[in-house]
Amino acid sequence: MNAIKNVAIIMDGNGRWATNRSRPRVWGHIKGSTNVRKIVTASCRLNLNSLTLYAFSTENWSRPTSEVTSLFKILKKFLIKERKTILKENIKFSVIGNYKVLESEIVTLIDNLVADSESNTGLQLNIAINYGGRSEILDAVNKFVKLNPGRELREEDITNNLYQPNIADLDLLIRTAGDQRVSNFLLWELSYSELFFTQTKWPEFTEDEFKAILKTVSGKDRKFGGLSVDFKTDQHATRN
Repeated sequence: MNAIKNVAIIMDGNGRWATNRSRPRVWGHIKGSTNVRKIVTASCRLNLNSLTLYAFSTENWSRPTSEVTSLFKILKKFLIKERKTILKENIKFSVIGNYKVLESEIVTLIDNLVADSESNTGLQLNIAINYGGRSEILDAVNKFVKLNPGRELREEDITNNLYQPNIADLDLLIRTAGDQRVSNFLLWELSYSELFFTQTKWPEFTEDEFKAILKTVSGKDRKFGGLSVDFKTDQHATRN
């Protein structure tokens, strides 16, 4: 169906969605977590290579302690509840970011799911937890320098040392809930990505809207700094 194979989503608007309904913000996060399964399932049906979801940024620690605690309770439930589906659907699961600082039970759940899905060949599902784009680039540089003292960095050296090198070239970033910024997410990987901002808040983001966005972006002429085929054809015809 589409030429878009590697997608990232900033799942924004959970708290605002709940507040607009006179409910606590955590209710929005719970509702948003249930929506993850729908979009992951749709990604499998659409034969995407990878889907990367921004779950918790390095900046999110500044939120009220009660909300942060609730977010990690929701994450724990998600890892337990969705484990069977992830393995059944041949999904390869990974986490990008420094998740090792979380409570030991969550770390164990993540490590076990990563290990048990390692040989799966379907969708690569990446969850960004305690993740920051600048930190990822800095970690990649430091890792390379430590292993290759005195050697000059090349672009591919940074790419190969990112948290998930296989998703280095993203095709599309979607952000829900209206804000038009990337919020320190996948800064290196987004270099030539299409950006799509929707007003729909994450709990209301549907499979149909997801498909429509992919269809719209797939129809674009992505030139990657070059010229479109039509323009080059016109130029050739003019010269002749």
